[in-house]
Amino acid sequence: MTEARQEVSLGMPQLPAPAYPAEVRARLEADAKEVIARYPGSRSALLPLLHLVQSEEGHVSRTGMAFCAELLGLTTAEVTAVATFYTMYRRRPGGEYQVGVCTNTLCAVMGGDEIFDRLKEHLGVGNDETTEDGKVTLEHIECNAACDFAPVVMVNWEFFDNQTPRARHSSSTT
Repeated sequence: MTEARQEVSLGMPQLPAPAYPAEVRARLEADAKEVIARYPGSRSALLPLLHLVQSEEGHVSRTGMAFCAELLGLTTAEVTAVATFYTMYRRRPGGEYQVGVCTNTLCAVMGGDEIFDRLKEHLGVGNDETTEDGKVTLEHIECNAACDFAPVVMVNWEFFDNQTPRARHSSSTT
């Protein structure tokens, strides 16, 4: 009698990560070497390299983290620790439009929470979720460093300040 084996997933990435295609790797490597040369210690180039690999795929993939680790002489665990610490690095693909609403204290009090709630309702998605058509990913943003202009909404890294729940809903329907 054979026993059925059930596969258990711990949510860990499978290793090793696939490599970038040769032409993509060559281009990224040339750009990365320019970035690394700007720093007295190569480790200091990690944040800009994570931005570089994110610009390639729209998120920081296992392949991108392995690429950064290899070029900087770090472990993938060290790169992963940094990539998961900062909210500006996305760990999975998102929509064509990344919509972030600042919900830190001042923005929240000034209407950020209400803007976020209305967008959730209008788009039919929750935090860090993408609409069914793949167009919009909605996310909480911890701080956009624009407290003088609260509440702040960001769309694909473009800032819209002094927003109101009505303004956000109106523009999202056009």
